[in-house]
Amino acid sequence: MNIRPVPFDHPDAVKLNDQVQAEYHLRYGDGGDATLLDPADFRPPNGVYLIAYDENGAPVATGGWRSQDRNDEGNEDGDAELKRMYVVEEMRGRGLARWLLAALEEDARAAGRVRMVLETGTKQPEAIALYTSSGYEPCTKFGYYRLYEESRCFAKKL
Repeated sequence: MNIRPVPFDHPDAVKLNDQVQAEYHLRYGDGGDATLLDPADFRPPNGVYLIAYDENGAPVATGGWRSQDRNDEGNEDGDAELKRMYVVEEMRGRGLARWLLAALEEDARAAGRVRMVLETGTKQPEAIALYTSSGYEPCTKFGYYRLYEESRCFAKKL
């Protein structure tokens, strides 16, 4: 596997984002994640967007983080918000998500962020299992979905 940073609007990022949005639609029955994201959110040093490529150069996993500080949606100073973690179906179960998560945590730590936060949902039990087994603990809800019953928020000190 080869993990490399790409712009959030890179064609491979757009392709994988479309796939994760389709999966959200299947699981939750809506139009996908409505959180507003700007490609500038993922530009270093305020964030990064990573894609894992297989040995043939195909994009197979993605994820990013963006800086967050205290705001009216529940974030705290020094937060790095994890966004768009996704592994294509045929590559699941091989540890790619855990590998990508570790790379994102290290990058956020190096950028001076002190806590990684994320929002997921009850219809993504495998995501919740990944995060809790990686040291994430439930935290106060934040972000776009903070008022939704199915929303679950987690945090980990970096």
